[in-house]
Amino acid sequence: MKRVTVLGSTGSIGKKALEIIAAFPNKFKLEAIACESNTKELKKQIALYKPNKIGVVNKYADIKFKKKLFVGEDGIAALSRDKDSDLVLVAINSSKALKPVLAAIESGKQVALANKEALVMAGEIIMKEAAIYKAQILPIDSEQSAIWQCLNGNNKSDLKCIHLTASGGPLYKVSKARFKSLSKEVILNHPRWKMGKKITVDSATMMNKGLEIIEAMWLFGVRPEMIKVLIHPQAIVHSMIEFIDGSILAQLGITDMALPIQYALSFPERLDNLDGLDFNKIKSLDFDIPDLNKFPCLEFAIDAAKTGGTLPCVLNAADEEVVKAFLEDRIKFHEIPILIERIITAHKVNKNPNLDEIFVCDDWARNRIKELVCL
Repeated sequence: MKRVTVLGSTGSIGKKALEIIAAFPNKFKLEAIACESNTKELKKQIALYKPNKIGVVNKYADIKFKKKLFVGEDGIAALSRDKDSDLVLVAINSSKALKPVLAAIESGKQVALANKEALVMAGEIIMKEAAIYKAQILPIDSEQSAIWQCLNGNNKSDLKCIHLTASGGPLYKVSKARFKSLSKEVILNHPRWKMGKKITVDSATMMNKGLEIIEAMWLFGVRPEMIKVLIHPQAIVHSMIEFIDGSILAQLGITDMALPIQYALSFPERLDNLDGLDFNKIKSLDFDIPDLNKFPCLEFAIDAAKTGGTLPCVLNAADEEVVKAFLEDRIKFHEIPILIERIITAHKVNKNPNLDEIFVCDDWARNRIKELVCL
């Protein structure tokens, strides 16, 4: 019986996790849930799933609950650290997940990680802490879960490279010349996955795949040069690993986040709860190489992965702020990479930052973007 805390319970990942937990009452006990600010949905979840403890990141949200309550970023970190849970599923968006991730790790818990920003910001620190406290990090991103499953039981010294697949996003077949005239509705219409707005925009710029390169580098302890992005529009092959003898292992599955969420929750077991692929309906499996001229954000992330230090943190912070500005109609879509490039070019990289220095760089990048957007 695993006692589970779900951070980000009102988002799509969190909601699916709660459904899986409820489907296996003999396997899981829901100890706590937390959201950023959607307390209306949180109240519904409290009534339905009856957790013992509640958390809300936004201290200004409506937080009148009778349950034991944890408020603010420090409160959510305390909830992650709480001794009554064995596994913390982190589906909080953005850099707000970093403190809760570290708190869970320092408690020696399993951390089911659906947030990539924490590893992008402070991957080296997180992985060192996980080793010290013997905490397991269980990836939930479909691609990272696929790599994890393929590597399981194999000798990593035999690994030649990782093929990180990408659907190509909503703009895969749209010419770059049209980017200036695209509506927000087109950009937010992902052809394969139903995701939040921020990650859908990142998919359109392919920044999402770039951040996954940095995430995978830390999760699996590989050099960025060993991670190859491969566009796969059908999104059936979730990723592959290639060995030095040319053998390739792939993980295939339906385009449903329930699969990686359930595997992270149940690991090392597998649970019988989901539909498999219908191979009669698969007409083709296509693959392509991404166009870095068309998607410069992917190249920015590749360079940040190779450079390391504070650059990935600055890249992530700049991206979060420009995507927010785009979603609020303060900038145009084609301006996203232009603004990000200005920030990462201006940044003086600290090669070996501590946690405080990472947060300083995060703030610096956000403030610089806000200044540029206001010009």
